[in-house]
Amino acid sequence: MSVISVFTNIPTAPPKQESKILADFRRDAHPEKVNLAGREYLNEDGQTTVLPLIWKIKQQIGSDPTLTPGYLPPLGLTELTKRVVELTLGKDSPAIVENRVLGVQAVGCMGAVRLGAELLRRWCNNSASWSGPILLPSPCDDSLAETFEAAGFGNVCYYRYWDANSLGVCAENVLKDLEEAPEQSVVVLSVSGHYPTGADLSVDDWKLVADVMMQRRLFPFFLMSEQGFSKSYEKDAWPVRHCVSLGLEVMCAQSFCHTFGLYGEQVGHLLCVLKHNSFLLAVQSQLEKSVQTLWSSPPTGGARVVATVLSNPAHLIEWQEGVRSQVERCMLIREQLREKLRLLGCPGQWDHLTKQTGLYCCTGLSGHQVEFLGKRRHVYLLDIGCLNISAINSRNVDYVAESIHLAVTTL
Repeated sequence: MSVISVFTNIPTAPPKQESKILADFRRDAHPEKVNLAGREYLNEDGQTTVLPLIWKIKQQIGSDPTLTPGYLPPLGLTELTKRVVELTLGKDSPAIVENRVLGVQAVGCMGAVRLGAELLRRWCNNSASWSGPILLPSPCDDSLAETFEAAGFGNVCYYRYWDANSLGVCAENVLKDLEEAPEQSVVVLSVSGHYPTGADLSVDDWKLVADVMMQRRLFPFFLMSEQGFSKSYEKDAWPVRHCVSLGLEVMCAQSFCHTFGLYGEQVGHLLCVLKHNSFLLAVQSQLEKSVQTLWSSPPTGGARVVATVLSNPAHLIEWQEGVRSQVERCMLIREQLREKLRLLGCPGQWDHLTKQTGLYCCTGLSGHQVEFLGKRRHVYLLDIGCLNISAINSRNVDYVAESIHLAVTTL
């Protein structure tokens, strides 16, 4: 893969390792082994879970004789895209009123990224108005670079995001790298629960980033795979809404796997906000052509579930409350882990654990410490020290804390 960086001293994205970690975990026969490297939300019993409302709606859809099987149109279920656009931008968004927003159902978040990349490539080939590279945050999902390359982009670069010294996002580095980026670059921006660190920019940081995007004529490509799993649905979508309010064209790749527990359904969505509605039909035509070559027709089942919830006010409230309970559990685990490390006298500061949000968490452990955890304590996490916080529960939190303490004090 030909991935380069226009900036110096920026670490590359983490190597593809989840499949190897899972294989190592499955071979491990230790009774207290713990896999903290997965991506699904796990409940207190360590199992993926479906909210009662979602389970009920799935049963209702399955038994409804009026819902005959059949292929969806290339752009997906109309009711789904309409409701997702409203959830993301707000029903009263001027962009919606002015009919310059297009929503497309996709196969998961990465499918939405690929579809957006295909559209960008066509714009790049047909117009001289965009010519810059793709800029990804470091670290990020390693498949992002591969996805853009598969769409025909060889010039994929990284900007600094996570700062190992402060154990958080360094907004100063983000702004500096974006200010030095070539004009007309596409900047991939994580919204709500950055993977794999769980660290997000603040509202004030986002305002500064948006200003730089405008000044440097950069194109924002948002990733929002867990809207509502960090703060709230309104707050998590605020960066997207803010950029749209400034008149920027944007794309946003979304997923409803985490918040609906529909991991096997791959309900994704690509949101496109244009400057003028006169471009809408042309963009729609390009997207339809791209979908035909990528997956022809998106899956139906999960899309109907999401559309049913988002179109019913009572369901919407119940769903939000269910997700909120999961968010609160994740925050409680963060607090418990921090407190147990404090009581153990584990060297270092661990307050960053509770400052991060969403499913993911970056501990700040070194590669050697992570290796120690896997080989000596049978606790598996990503090489850069990141983990899925929901995989910790009341049965293993003491063991995980003790293991981290041993890794820190031994190495």
